[in-house]
Amino acid sequence: MLIKSIFTNSSGILVSRILGFGRDLLTASILGANIYSDIFFVAFKLPNLFRRIFAEGAFTQAFIPAYAKTKQKIRFTSAIFLQFLALILFLSLLVTLFSKFVTHVIALGFDAKTVDLAAPLVAINFYYLPMIFIVTFMAALLQYKHHFATTAFSTALLNLALIAALLLSKNLEKYEITYYMSYGVLVGGFLQILVHLIAIKKKNLLKVFTFNKINISENKFYKNFVSATVGSSTSHISAFLDTWLASFLVSGSISYLYYANRVFQLPLALFAIATSTALFPMIARAIKNKDEDNALRLMKKSTIILTALLAISTLIGIVFDKFIVQLLFQRGAFTSTDTTNTALILSMYLIGLIPFGIAKIFSLWLYSHEKQFLAAKISMKALGFNIVFSLLLITPYGAAGLAFASTLSGFILFFLTIKEFGFIKFKQLIFSK
Repeated sequence: MLIKSIFTNSSGILVSRILGFGRDLLTASILGANIYSDIFFVAFKLPNLFRRIFAEGAFTQAFIPAYAKTKQKIRFTSAIFLQFLALILFLSLLVTLFSKFVTHVIALGFDAKTVDLAAPLVAINFYYLPMIFIVTFMAALLQYKHHFATTAFSTALLNLALIAALLLSKNLEKYEITYYMSYGVLVGGFLQILVHLIAIKKKNLLKVFTFNKINISENKFYKNFVSATVGSSTSHISAFLDTWLASFLVSGSISYLYYANRVFQLPLALFAIATSTALFPMIARAIKNKDEDNALRLMKKSTIILTALLAISTLIGIVFDKFIVQLLFQRGAFTSTDTTNTALILSMYLIGLIPFGIAKIFSLWLYSHEKQFLAAKISMKALGFNIVFSLLLITPYGAAGLAFASTLSGFILFFLTIKEFGFIKFKQLIFSK
């Protein structure tokens, strides 16, 4: 079942990422790497950060163990859904009302004119967040039922919507194109909700969408969720910090980091996230049933497979970094200089691929034991190191220094996660027959 689930997730992610690269190819060709691409990436950065935290970590890691243990599943899930949705809609409204302030915060290096250009896009794109929460909530329910296909393939709908937006607007002014892309993000979110609703209906889970009062188990869930949000988001917050700091560098730096990170995220998502998504419900069930031997067996199998896949990906990516970027992006407004700058940053990111991936697997052990606060402390320490490394490396090495700072924090994250799991237990797990 594990291999089948991993394959399902990987297949869906692969389809989505191929379309994503098609989207990025069009974006690079039509917009290039300049102020217009920068303001769209900044506008999409904040909801995309929350999407990754929700969809690839925090919510699921707090929700599934709590859902597995609660005896009032309908009451629990319906209350969590309504409370979360109300909070996120309120947050989205605040972003709309104070979009210039939010834009200035997330891109502090932008001047007043650039902030004015980006602010409306930030407001539009942020409404993707409530949509992706609805998707993530339904995806968590489906994952518990060992149904992964809908979620795995649905991200492709976002990419299709953005590709359509680019094709429809390619002959317009560049700033108008960013508006088309922003509304394309919302169309993609709506389509993702639609396909998940169909799957939820087939699984007879629509009854969870009712109102209930909060109870003790929900209070505990929220405590675990806050911790899991920090614990699962190190790499994403690092990328966000890269964007923020890169706004102080030359024009195009944000875009170089974005394109390089997109390539880096392919093997991370295709292998590490696909594996952890399939593995987590199985580990959570095993821990709930006090069958730690089975949980450890599943983790060992996943770790060996994942390490091999990530090592191959790292080697290929670093050796052929310039060729990969050139093949994917160098056309239209994206020049050979842009390729060289992006390729260097890609290599800096790829050095950290293995530690980030393996740390994600072993963090599941902590989440399954509901040690979200401990995982959060580990992540905060790694993030602190990332900030220090970024400040030290940005001046001498620019955007490449920011990428390498993120990689160094990945090694810190890996070391601290294995330390809490237990170095001796880790050695026995890996080398036992």
